[in-house]
Amino acid sequence: MSGSVPNGLDRLISVDSHYQCTVDALKERTSAKFHDAIDHANRLVEAPKRAAVHLRGLPPVGLGSYLHEAARNPGYFDPVARLAAMDDDGVDVEILFSDLSSFRIFYKMLDGWKETARAFNDFSSDFAAADPDRLLVAYQLPLREIDHAVAELDRLVSDHGARTIHLPTSPNECGLPEYFDPRYDPLWARLQEMKIPVCIHLGVSDATWEIAARDPTPQMGVFTSQQPLRLAEQLGMLLLSGLFERFPDLQFVLVEPGLAWVPWYLNTLDSMTTHGYEFPALKDKPSAYFHRNISLTFMDERRGVEMRHEIGVDRIMWSTDFPHPACTWPNSRKVVADLMAGVPDDEAHKMVYGNAKRIFNV
Repeated sequence: MSGSVPNGLDRLISVDSHYQCTVDALKERTSAKFHDAIDHANRLVEAPKRAAVHLRGLPPVGLGSYLHEAARNPGYFDPVARLAAMDDDGVDVEILFSDLSSFRIFYKMLDGWKETARAFNDFSSDFAAADPDRLLVAYQLPLREIDHAVAELDRLVSDHGARTIHLPTSPNECGLPEYFDPRYDPLWARLQEMKIPVCIHLGVSDATWEIAARDPTPQMGVFTSQQPLRLAEQLGMLLLSGLFERFPDLQFVLVEPGLAWVPWYLNTLDSMTTHGYEFPALKDKPSAYFHRNISLTFMDERRGVEMRHEIGVDRIMWSTDFPHPACTWPNSRKVVADLMAGVPDDEAHKMVYGNAKRIFNV
């Protein structure tokens, strides 16, 4: 553990950390008759990225040369080593997201998608089994058939102790309606009843790979800096659609959007309600639903912390992003100390531990 946290902040929860699940791991847990379909679906998922690599004239091994040292840590794929890495970093609990977007694979499968989704979730549960009180997986829920989604949710909660689920950033790219569509209502009702939050993690869309192809920087700085703002689209869909009028206690967590742009965006939405725009499904300002139903994660963003009262201290949750390039491992304690310098004890505690404990029922 490096450094110490001032102001009595001796507990840390990272609400955005990652682990490795591979396509081969999915195939090991699925019937052989579906393996070709899994491989084909994965090629379809990877096609926009490969096209960007080709247009940039880069070798197929990757889009940039930079890897954080955490990416070489065995904790990325070994849960016992992961617990040791967390201890080294002073992190008590992690909300875990797979770097494999399995839902993008199984939504491209005509057959075997239920078995593939279950294989992913069971693999993830096995990873977390090393210490399920510290390793909390965001399970990826298939939404093609809502009755099946509800049944899988019930299984994940009863068999694996699920605390949250992870849904696609862009449902339209998975052939799904937007989340305000009434077809999802049985799922939202069940999640609301169970007090389980929905996580929507920043994700690269097929369309934004075109930006990568035009980006002049070696590690795609233009492309990468755009990704957090993609969550503004989903935030607008959630806030303006009336979803939270139907499900006032449903909680969504936007993962890795950053903070500083959010006050401007909320002000923009609120201003629209007084400048001729009609939102017939709303009974309150968009920002009111945000402060009741939406939470955000951040990493090393001092400016966002300074704007915490505009965002709402109760809606902000810290993360390490292990093992990605922006990762704060193994210096998270020092990073948190610097971030929270001058912040009142109770507010700092909420942002690095208390809010996550409440939202995820830790």
